[in-house]
Amino acid sequence: MKKLFIVLPLFIFILAACQSKSEPKETAGKPLEEEKDSLRVGMVIPGEIDDKGFMESGYNGLMRIEKELGAEITYIDKIKPELKAMMDALTKLAEENPDMVIMHGGQGSEAAQKVAGKYPDVQFVVTQGNVRGPNLSSYEVLQEESTWLAGAAAGLLTESNTVGHMSGIRVVPGLKGRAAFADGLKYTNPDAEFVTSFIGNQDDNALSKKYAEAQIEKGADIIFTMLNSGRQGVTDALKEHNLKHIGNVKDYVAEQPDVFIASAIADSGAAGFLAAKNLTEGKWKPNVIEKIGLEQKDIVSLSLNSNVPQEVKEKINELSDKIQNKEIEVHIEYDGPELILEDK
Repeated sequence: MKKLFIVLPLFIFILAACQSKSEPKETAGKPLEEEKDSLRVGMVIPGEIDDKGFMESGYNGLMRIEKELGAEITYIDKIKPELKAMMDALTKLAEENPDMVIMHGGQGSEAAQKVAGKYPDVQFVVTQGNVRGPNLSSYEVLQEESTWLAGAAAGLLTESNTVGHMSGIRVVPGLKGRAAFADGLKYTNPDAEFVTSFIGNQDDNALSKKYAEAQIEKGADIIFTMLNSGRQGVTDALKEHNLKHIGNVKDYVAEQPDVFIASAIADSGAAGFLAAKNLTEGKWKPNVIEKIGLEQKDIVSLSLNSNVPQEVKEKINELSDKIQNKEIEVHIEYDGPELILEDK
């Protein structure tokens, strides 16, 4: 009987341990406070965390997760936006078995889809993505809504009747933002000329300045940029010609009111923060695409310089309301001409 007494509990213990390892964590729909451990979040940032643009916004969102949610965080940055590199980084974070792994940027959508399937116990999020799965959701800040308003403002403010746009890499959010800007421009100024360029690099100031000079030669007196560190090259060119700049992601008007006439604010870092916050509150859901637009003005809005005429400000407010009320449809496809410099 002693042998039976010893063996049976051991068998039960081993069986319970095996069952515990094989059962996935049930965090979706369950407040994290009920879990024993504090929130643990990892983030992959395919760029520089101090790029003064999209990547820095994601990093700032991660810092909010640490500070406001009391989370234990980790991140991998300076990753090339290439499938294998992003998959390797996501895998490295997932191996630590955190509560959530965030892929910052829609360029990582495919990588997140492939890796998430291998780690069913970890919740995955792609910011500015459009993918989903059993343990994967996307949180998309609708920057096309604020860029549409930026285009509308440019159409009302241009004096030369020519407006420029510049972006770097052809990722979906950038393409949608360009199309929305062109759509807003056309809405308020159907006769305005639109000069647009994707220059192939988000951070090259010499290249962006060269393109800015080319757009200025075409007559652009306002240039809207969707760049990261490379935005400064455009700023320098516009200052030299006493022309105006429109920024994106954050409020560049507050930082440089002498050159920025407006800024299409779209706090992409808030997407990751909201995902983590939802997880702590038991509101996070897998297999969905959460969209965040102008209705959340602290995340998506158009900042206008104080010297913009009051009638323009009032018009922009009116158009913002119409977008939110679905009276205006923001078009996110552009098939017009582009300015490409052969000798870059």
